[in-house]
Amino acid sequence: MKLFFRFILKMLLILTILAGCETTEEIKETDLAAILNQGVDFTKNDQNDRAIAYFNKALEINPRSAEVYYNRGLAYGKGKGQYDQAIADFNKAIEINPRFALAYSNRGNAYASKGQYDKAISDYNKAIKINPRYAMAYNNRGVAYDEGKGQYDKAIADYNKAIEINPRYVEAYSNRGVMVK
Repeated sequence: MKLFFRFILKMLLILTILAGCETTEEIKETDLAAILNQGVDFTKNDQNDRAIAYFNKALEINPRSAEVYYNRGLAYGKGKGQYDQAIADFNKAIEINPRFALAYSNRGNAYASKGQYDKAISDYNKAIKINPRYAMAYNNRGVAYDEGKGQYDKAIADYNKAIEINPRYVEAYSNRGVMVK
């Protein structure tokens, strides 16, 4: 009898493990969180076309998800270098959630990548206004002041603020130490 129960428990464990290992193509069409998470995983693994396909599927389920537009914007911008499409997605995320500091900051990154530093700085300002403790926004604004505008005093002030907020922020130390002049 004990042997039979052990066998049943082992079978249940195996079935539970197998159920958790479904392929991404088997994700239910209505499981927005799972689709979004899979898209994020694809973005992290530099599989941006697959990520975008998942984000598109997520938008079919919920076309008012600022988070999905934001993540698709990251895949287009950071992943594929398609900054205009990224900006359009960040715009949509901000339209849905006007207090989405990450969307402003990453739209600023896209503008900076296009050499549009005034727009980038404006977006970093908005991100900082929403979240005054957002060290990365200070750092990125510092880069825009440094590389894009040649305003070194403002850049140093922003790098210092980023370091004050996060004393372990290596990139801010590095940017401050190797400013373009």
